[in-house]
Amino acid sequence: MVLNNNTYCLLRARKNVSFVLRNLHQTLPNHGRPERRRVVVTGLGVVSPVGCTVDTAWRTILSGQSKIGRLEGESYDKLPCRVAATIDKQDIDLENCFTKTELKTMARATAFALIAAKEALTTAGWTPSVEDENACQRTGVAIGMGMVDLMDICETNEALKKGYNRVSPFFVPRILPNMPAGQLSIRYGFRGPNHAVSTACATGAHSIGDAFRFIQHGDADVMVCGGAEACISPLGIAGFCRLRALSTAFNDEPALSSRPFDKRRDGFVMGEGSAIFVLEELQHAKGRNAPIIGEVLGYGLSGDASHLTAPREDGTGAILAMKRALADANLSPTDVGYVNAHATSTPIGDAIEARSIRTLFGEHAQTVAVSSTKGAHGHLLGAAGNLEAMFALLACKNGTLPPTVNLEHVTDDMKGLHYVAKRSEPWESNRRRIALKNSFGFGGTNACLCIGEYSE
Repeated sequence: MVLNNNTYCLLRARKNVSFVLRNLHQTLPNHGRPERRRVVVTGLGVVSPVGCTVDTAWRTILSGQSKIGRLEGESYDKLPCRVAATIDKQDIDLENCFTKTELKTMARATAFALIAAKEALTTAGWTPSVEDENACQRTGVAIGMGMVDLMDICETNEALKKGYNRVSPFFVPRILPNMPAGQLSIRYGFRGPNHAVSTACATGAHSIGDAFRFIQHGDADVMVCGGAEACISPLGIAGFCRLRALSTAFNDEPALSSRPFDKRRDGFVMGEGSAIFVLEELQHAKGRNAPIIGEVLGYGLSGDASHLTAPREDGTGAILAMKRALADANLSPTDVGYVNAHATSTPIGDAIEARSIRTLFGEHAQTVAVSSTKGAHGHLLGAAGNLEAMFALLACKNGTLPPTVNLEHVTDDMKGLHYVAKRSEPWESNRRRIALKNSFGFGGTNACLCIGEYSE
């Protein structure tokens, strides 16, 4: 066979490329993957039932107070569940935060996200002007919602019955789950990834995890991320009641109604609000002397492939998510000192998660601390994972473990874990403080974040 010059050069090139790739695979760390960029947290902001600033919310959580109250009004009187964790108008009055025109364009959840984002960006010291094109193009947004405002849909339907022109031109933008991200991007001129997740009660954790990966892989240097939720309404409460998901046994004692892991738990309590993170590539943050609150170390996802609303009985979905988060962080269960559980106060879900944690950690199970802050603020659905990730991060930073409000007795099948019950505890450790944050959603979607104290 006679080779012409072009064929000969092509074969030589292929041989050289194969040689380079083989040697590159042998020399790269992380099993052949290129070194990934480290991602730190430089800003936090919150609007929640336990407080509308980060400092206030953290103090309330550590105090062991429940902020769940009674739902007032005739529309709730005939419903089985009459408790929820709402945001007091005295804490946040949206009419004082936005103009009437602005409020017409956004859902309540979007407004919460914008307020929380303002605090987070201020803390991070990151508000580049629109003239700084590179900074704006390298800053992205990832904020999701679990559910749209059902009352907005009902009221618009009633308006349509009176006439086509009664339907607001902003109706569709208000109910789109990506509008918190869209509104924030427009407000600040951020032109990096514009992303929205809607994975039920795992939305907030997925949003942070996806943003983490965008930075890791170079799609952005800064990501503003989290979740927002505001769907407490008679229809929303009725719908979850029909699923037999909500607490109904403590209508006359609202503060006792959300009790994760406790023997008397009988369902979750709906909450509302938003928590926003500013994530940043480490060298970018150092280069501008940004405050570093902590670090996102790993992210794991899984699917139950089992049931519309119930987790897999064997807990494999939760176990896979936690394992994958640890593998992503290149850590083992013995490196973890705290698990901020999803535990919503439902009889089935809490028990399965407890068994999953015990299975994963094995002999280490009794030394890892476990708590769920939902006893204080209820279940924020699409904003649950991000709010609770904030508390897990602050636990890593400050060395204090948040308690599970109303946890008095666990059943025999849930023993074998160190539950932080009723009162906060010091996180005593002679090594880096590392936590897992679990979030699970209807449809069998699971997320786990591995979060740590910042260390050089």
